[in-house]
Amino acid sequence: MTILALDHLAAGSLIPFGGNRAALVSPELAARFAPGDHLLVLQDSGDLLHIPAADQALAAAAVDRAVAAFEAMRFVSDAAISAFFEGFAARLASESAWAAIASANARDVETAQARGRSATRLAVSDKMRAEMIAGLRAWRDAEAPNGQVAERVAHDGWVVEKVNAALGVVGFVFEGRPNVFADAAGVLRTGNTVVFRIGSDALDTARAIVRHALEPALAEAGLPTGAVALVESPERAAGWALFSDRRLSLAVARGSGRAVAQLGGVARQAGIAVSLHGTGGAWMIADHDADPARFAAVAFNSLDRKVCNTLNVCCIHAEAAPVLVPLFLQALREAGEARGHHCKLHVVAGGEDVVPADWRDAQVRVRRADGSHDEPLVEPLPENRLGHEWEWEETPEVSLAIVRDLDHAVALFNTYSPQFTVSLISENPATHERFFEAVNAPFVGDGFTRWVDGQYAFEKPELGLSNWENGRLLARGGVLAGSDIYTLRCRVRQSDVKLRR
Repeated sequence: MTILALDHLAAGSLIPFGGNRAALVSPELAARFAPGDHLLVLQDSGDLLHIPAADQALAAAAVDRAVAAFEAMRFVSDAAISAFFEGFAARLASESAWAAIASANARDVETAQARGRSATRLAVSDKMRAEMIAGLRAWRDAEAPNGQVAERVAHDGWVVEKVNAALGVVGFVFEGRPNVFADAAGVLRTGNTVVFRIGSDALDTARAIVRHALEPALAEAGLPTGAVALVESPERAAGWALFSDRRLSLAVARGSGRAVAQLGGVARQAGIAVSLHGTGGAWMIADHDADPARFAAVAFNSLDRKVCNTLNVCCIHAEAAPVLVPLFLQALREAGEARGHHCKLHVVAGGEDVVPADWRDAQVRVRRADGSHDEPLVEPLPENRLGHEWEWEETPEVSLAIVRDLDHAVALFNTYSPQFTVSLISENPATHERFFEAVNAPFVGDGFTRWVDGQYAFEKPELGLSNWENGRLLARGGVLAGSDIYTLRCRVRQSDVKLRR
């Protein structure tokens, strides 16, 4: 077989994928492609992903540093790793360091808003700063699983043990949320190293965190400099390059939609284990016996801000709709008022009559990333669009479905949702047990949806939350934390020298 270097692309060329399909090279792709560039072909979608040589080199160099650092981490003590986390936290607590980070973040926010991009998760705050510091100190105090014996079997003349061990280099691509730096640094607790690629909106903030807090903490604790490496490119191609590097032991992507799906496809094709959090949006189901006061409270408390675990779809049993729908609309309206704005409702076609006429006829001002728009307060929604996650800014936006019974609601969730987070409001314990078995979700509750967070629920900063869009996870929960990043080695101790088979 002859293998040639790909140094150009011709417009109109067919690129095979998926065994029996082909994608066409566009004139734009052909014009951009240069010698030294890489082309990735996603076998499930046919996407042609162009990686310029410069982005390929940046990602490879970062992984080079992380691989070398992982070898050095074998001989780093737990005390030194704890010192790193304390040093990182102390620098975030330092007013001078934080002033430099906040200044860079202000520039990022201004640039993102000028581009019509959402800045709700990008902007740093005192609360975010405090949570980052608390998360790092939680890792400082956490017990490392490395070296612990997970299983031991004694035979005559010999003993075999399964021993926890560090996994390797973790590749981490995430959206413009600066606090994720502290979350993902947790992989060092288990002796791993990490390579970051952050969304372009937050790149200057990330650089400031690295310069003023992270790298000084690594150096002071005596950890190798490449233990946490940032791919300093604003281009998505740098993320594709990172996730196609077979030296990664795990690829973690946080964000939503098509970009995360592409990253997952790249890593899977490279044979790298993947943890994805793509589409978010929590569901709430109110059964016929839902307590009205409980339902109203948990619905309101699930709409305080837009993140992945915010209430996105509410299913209400038809028998309870006359009582619960007005309470739901009130909670939605009050959630908007709490943010100084109105709200937005989508109703599954066929259920519009449960919403009062004054709602159906109203127009509201909706705040979106690209500005404010006058829109209908209520819009119909096809049932097959229930899985759409509403990415709202200051105007809480949800979908409402009226269901025949609980089985109908479960069927809608299992069919259309991202299979992520769901709450059941019911007064019947037996119903909750049946619901837990029937619904295909890693996170199931009986109240507000915003509990789904590694640091909030388990006091462990999370690398990410995994939904089940791409199937159930192997041997771990939907929260991926730094302490979960380890593998197993086997060690034998033989006392009988005459042992043979």
